Amino acid sequence: MHIKELQLFTPNLEAQTKFYSQVLELDIIEKTDRSVSLQVGNSILKLIHREQFTPYHYAINIPANQEKEALQWLKERLEILKYENKEIQYFNFWNAYAIYFYDADQNIGELIARKNLKNTSNRPFDKNAMLEICEIGIPTFDISQEYQILKETANIPIHSGSMERFCSLGNDNGLFIVINKALKKEWFPTKDKPFSSDFVIKFVEKDKEYTFQYENELLKQIVK
Repeated sequence: MHIKELQLFTPNLEAQTKFYSQVLELDIIEKTDRSVSLQVGNSILKLIHREQFTPYHYAINIPANQEKEALQWLKERLEILKYENKEIQYFNFWNAYAIYFYDADQNIGELIARKNLKNTSNRPFDKNAMLEICEIGIPTFDISQEYQILKETANIPIHSGSMERFCSLGNDNGLFIVINKALKKEWFPTKDKPFSSDFVIKFVEKDKEYTFQYENELLKQIVK
């Protein structure tokens, strides 16, 4: 699954624009009074102004061999979110290393180096090493409901986990991280409360493009 565009809401469009364009140095490809679109490798992050807001948890793929370089690059720009005093977290079930940070809205952002993708790079780490948006969190009370919707409409497979507490849907390039917020009440690594925050996502699966909206805790396909 390839995530083409992820649309998130923000009550602080100016602060978020500054964070992503100046701190993370992402290129602005379109800007209006109500939104800004930024290039994240092969994906687009679109931030839309709206006063009603709860935080998100999302991730960006980086080259499989550059978690240490990414850490140093980030530490020059922002504070790293640690777990057990570690700045880089290893997930053996995914064969991946992750680094976490807050953006201007206190969304949890993540850079993740997935060894299984074998997308190593010899170039110095910079904004161009952020390859694609690869995850969006979906806190819900019914994981199976979200899974059935994605399976029936786009045939999105289970990547890992189960229908009970935590389930990732998709593949290493693009994942829906679906959690049961009645059982998993904290986001890793901060222990922040997970919210069922509204978003819009455009993705490609098996050469077909889809648009989905998550609104009022309901995931649905948008058909144009």
